[in-house]
Amino acid sequence: MSIGITLALLAAVGYGAADFVGGAGARRAPTMSIVFIGQLTGAAAMVIVGLASPGTPTPADFGWALLAGLGSAAGSIFLLRGLSRGRMALVAPTSAVSAAVLPVLAGLAGGERPVALVWIGLVLALPGIWLVSRQVPDGAGPSSGGRGAFTDGLLGGLGFGVLFVALGQIPESAGTLPLAVNQLTGALVTIAVATVLRQTWRPGRGAAGWGITSGLLGASGSLAFVEAGHLADLGVVAVLASLYPAVTVLLARTLLGERLGAGQHLGLVCCSAAVGLIAAG
Repeated sequence: MSIGITLALLAAVGYGAADFVGGAGARRAPTMSIVFIGQLTGAAAMVIVGLASPGTPTPADFGWALLAGLGSAAGSIFLLRGLSRGRMALVAPTSAVSAAVLPVLAGLAGGERPVALVWIGLVLALPGIWLVSRQVPDGAGPSSGGRGAFTDGLLGGLGFGVLFVALGQIPESAGTLPLAVNQLTGALVTIAVATVLRQTWRPGRGAAGWGITSGLLGASGSLAFVEAGHLADLGVVAVLASLYPAVTVLLARTLLGERLGAGQHLGLVCCSAAVGLIAAG
């Protein structure tokens, strides 16, 4: 398995673990405050890493970082809006799959041409991501179907896809300071959205530990993603990083004892096979 593939999988682990910690913390503290603390923590971590190993970022690099931050914020907003309407069964998998597809299309437009075995793995990963992300509705909330749920998921996924594409444009020579800009942009957007929605974003004692942990994990995921993008095709890296829901599901199963549906078990099998095929290619 190449270093680029390994780093892409580590990005999935970072993102998935960050989502798990953030989700667990949201049961105990305001969601927006956890997100805000996480974004600031990630920015601080990237500044520290950048000072230890400085790069030479250009204005264009910071521009891509700003776009990545806006994409991440937009993805989170639409995803949260869809989930708040009780449409997780359609919103979450649509978001995860569309986040993976956009970078693949961008890579093809940029001249990337994966070999046949990798293509099979990429195609197999998409239903795997869908299945492992899908939660069976319990009938207690609003309907999980409908055009609105699909739109929320699609727009959320496009936002995350923009995040992946933009991060993939930041060269190794730029160092990690552009990633700090990415995180700070997310923090500012979090404040703006929380203010509009009249939700609490100011750090509180109960949110600090969850936000800091989630932020460090998410920042490590972004750092691994950018490094992977220097060593492997953007489309491949993005699809592997988009396997992060599998990490979240496995952590919930292991640490919280949550049961997995038959579809999620099948999704994990598809994701595992996809990783094997991509690595072999």
